[in-house]
Formats: sequence, structure tokens, C-alpha cells
Amino acid sequence: MNPKALTGGTNWEAILCEELDLFLRSEKRREMITGERYYHGKHDILSRKKTIIGANGSVEECKHLQNSRVVDNQYARVVDQKVSYLLGRPLTIVTEQKEFQKDLNALFGADFMRKLRVVAEDALNCGIGWLHPYYDKRGKLKFRRIAPWELTPLWADDAHSELEGALRVYTRPRGGHVRADTIVELFTPEGMYCFVQEDGALKMEAGLRPYFSCKRQGQNHAGVWSNIPLIPFRAGFREIPLIRRVKGLQDGINLMLSDFQDRMGEDAHSTVLVIRNFDGEDLGEFRRNLATFGAVKVRSEGTDGGGVDTLNIEVNAANFEAVLKLLKRALIENAKGFDIRDISLAGSPNQMAIQSMYADIDLDAGTMETEFQGASRELLGFAAEHLARTGTAGLDADAVEVIFNRDVLINESESIENCRRSEGILSKETILHQHPWTSDIEKERSRLEAEKKA
Repeated sequence: MNPKALTGGTNWEAILCEELDLFLRSEKRREMITGERYYHGKHDILSRKKTIIGANGSVEECKHLQNSRVVDNQYARVVDQKVSYLLGRPLTIVTEQKEFQKDLNALFGADFMRKLRVVAEDALNCGIGWLHPYYDKRGKLKFRRIAPWELTPLWADDAHSELEGALRVYTRPRGGHVRADTIVELFTPEGMYCFVQEDGALKMEAGLRPYFSCKRQGQNHAGVWSNIPLIPFRAGFREIPLIRRVKGLQDGINLMLSDFQDRMGEDAHSTVLVIRNFDGEDLGEFRRNLATFGAVKVRSEGTDGGGVDTLNIEVNAANFEAVLKLLKRALIENAKGFDIRDISLAGSPNQMAIQSMYADIDLDAGTMETEFQGASRELLGFAAEHLARTGTAGLDADAVEVIFNRDVLINESESIENCRRSEGILSKETILHQHPWTSDIEKERSRLEAEKKA
């Protein structure tokens, strides 16, 4: 849909409703919601029902059987690993224009890092995450996370490199009422339109309005950004959610643990009762009673009296453990994570051994960092506009380098020794940056200069 259709004679309501309906019913959006749901521990196993073969041979639910629903959320563990690996330490902002260093550090400080971690989780769970720059009531530039399943981008090209517009749908509580309004927002280069959905139709709540308004030199100013203020952060070029790779394995882990708990807890199935010298029964009733009560009625010919025998069924825990181990290993490998037990079992590994353990997650983090670097360029463009608007013009976004400090386990002694041996070969600033104890290069440089003067 072309956002400019709203200003022409095109039937914009029909186009907007069609675009909205396609997005809400799309497989891509359902997959996004599934990824987010699994991250929060709401897995398919929680809605599992135990079924049996009924008297007429049909499958029916049996509520008498123990039905354990165990969730072992290995998926969320891998997502947290990836986010912490790439964003566990603060970003380093380096610029040749030193007069902007303080402003950039303030913009991309602790509050921004907190938002960026959530967006990184979205990128993994949904394939893409969104940041929306805006001004708060005090005229301060901030960044808002928009849920990916609420927004459908309108790309200008197949490479998804330029936004022509975007459509966002969400619910807004209605004051004093239980019902909530469905709000639809259309982002365009000229501004934003807002609609309210009522009985399947869209009613324009507000016409074209600017993206921001701020107070400057005692007067209120309103305007738009040079680009649509939506910044995409992708986990990969193809925007594939991580859940697509590992959902079957995660479901298998949950199923194995649930079945094992059922086997250990169901007395009627660990011991089957064989009742002798009672009337037989049809096969349907036989299957039903065996599954429900764990008992079998048998008629015997001869002089033997009635009685009850038991048939014990032992649960082999080793089989469950072996399959569970294979499933967890497969999930880690397919998700490109790492198993911390490999490191703990290695004793005191050297740096090469540690790097080999981190190989998969490091390769995946490299792909994610490449996409995030592209998003950072767009982010810095908005920062440059903001600084120019507040009286500090001249920032060149291309002269700013954003460094993602990966939180990788290292052998500190070996790393420090390598830094010491590099003296005279590398610059002191490079050695200072690579030293494992350096958290802030500028502060450390100032401390060294102060010690020299003292």
C-alpha cells in the first residue's frame, strides 16, 4: 500500500483494511507470537490432553489419567545466552569529533542499553525488532520499543533497506470501561495518521500529525524526521525467528519430561492387574479399562478358582535420560548456542579451547552484529538530527564507531600476558582497549595521565 493514497482519491479505507487483515492473519505474525510465547514459557505442552481408544474404537480424551505438563525452557535459555553474549557489556561509542563524545554517551547510556536488550530479544524471537525515537514531555530524546507483532512495514524495495511507510495496530484501554479500542497508526514520511477500528470499519481519529513537538527558545515547534522514525534491528538478513529452528526439539524435551513424570506417578500403569476367572469383554472395553484402570479381566476354563495376579512394568530411566540428552544437545546446536557444562568439565581451558566452545554462538553473534551495525547507522542519523535541533550541529554519523563488546569468557592471565608482550608493537590505546580489566578507555587514560603527573 502506498501511504500517499490517503491524500488522493483512492479508497484508502478499503486498502488499509485489506492490508491490516493480511497482516493479522499472516503466518509470519503467528510465528512472531509463538516465539514470544515460548520465550515466556507458554509452550504447547501446557494444553496437552491424554487420549485413549474408546469403546467404539475412536480416540477420546481421558481425564482419569495423570497428565503432567512439564516445561523445561531451553529455548529461553539460548535466547538469553545470545543477548547477553552480544549486549552483556555496555556499547563503546568512539568518534573523531570529540566535542560530541559526551552527548553521545548520554544518549546511548544505561536506559538505551536496557531498551536495546529487549529489542534484541524481539529480533531473536520474531526475526526483527523495532525502535521508535520520540521526544518525551520535557523535550528529551528517548527510544521506545514497538512489539514486532503490532507492526507491519511497507518496504520500498525487496532488500528491506528503505521504509516507505508502516502500519501499527494495538489496543488502547478505554477509560472507565472494560472494552478496549483497537488503534491503527499509519507512518508516512510526512507524518502519522491515527484511526480507531469500530465494527470492522476504520474511523480517522486524527489527521496527518507531526512525529514530535518540542519547546525551543520559548516557542513550541513541531516537525518530522528526515526518515520514518522506525529503526529495524534484525537477527539476520532473512528475518527468520529462532523458534522456527528449534520448536520441534523444545516440544520433544517437554514431552519426554512430562511422559517420564507420568510413568513414575501412575501406579495403575506401573502395575497392571490380571483378574482371573471373570467374564471376558469386547476389545474396545478391554482397551478402555486397561488405559483407565490398569486392570484386565480374564476368564479361565477348568477347576482353577478366581484370583488376582500382577504384571509389573518397570520404567527405564536411563532411556529417558539418553533421549533427553540428545534432544538438548540438538537444540543447542541448531540454535547455535553453547553448553556451559562443556566449559566446567574442561577444568582450566586455555583461550583457544574457550574460543572453540564459543564458535557457534560467536558466528551467529557476528551475523547479528552486522545487522545491528546497519541499524546503528540509522540510529546515529536521528541522534545527529536531534543534536542539530538542540543547538549542537555538525555531527557526522559516519565518523562515529559503535563497538559491541561481546561478553565472552576469557582466560584473563593469558590475555594480560599477551597485552604485556605487545608493548612496543601495538599502540598503548589498542593495548588498553584489549586489556580485560578495562571498562572505560577514556577514564583509564585519564587515570594514567594523572599518575604520570603525580
